[in-house]
Amino acid sequence: MGSSALIYQEKFKAHLSESLIHLNRLNNAITALEKKYTFPLMLPEFKEIVNFDQDLAFVDQAIYRFSKLQDCMGAKLFKSYLLSQGENIDKPFLDILNQLEKLHILNVDEWFELRDIRNSISHHYEDDMNVAIGLVNMIYKSRNDLDNILKALQR
Repeated sequence: MGSSALIYQEKFKAHLSESLIHLNRLNNAITALEKKYTFPLMLPEFKEIVNFDQDLAFVDQAIYRFSKLQDCMGAKLFKSYLLSQGENIDKPFLDILNQLEKLHILNVDEWFELRDIRNSISHHYEDDMNVAIGLVNMIYKSRNDLDNILKALQR
């Protein structure tokens, strides 16, 4: 095995580790919220969360970690995985996603749905409580999809 192959494998392991940390902290935040609230969240529960700083911090952590996880996977993990497998990544991102779909790592349409959630986060979710509730509920439902992608990459 050449030195570049080892470097690619080490980068993949580092990016996988970073992704797993984000997922773990996202899950921890959701678990903390589940101790007091029932998902999917509704407006009265969310108003209660907003008025209790500790619970709001868990929401913020879940949103932040989801965003960081989605960014890490899309910007670093997928490419480093393909490089570690000896694949070419000098192509458009959609082609990379299609390649990962062929390898049964992810579903391209589901990935774009996850990306849409991440993009919605960056567009001022704090300005509209209904948008924030929707985002938190979507994150709650979609974290298993992210977990499944990471498990597929680990195999």
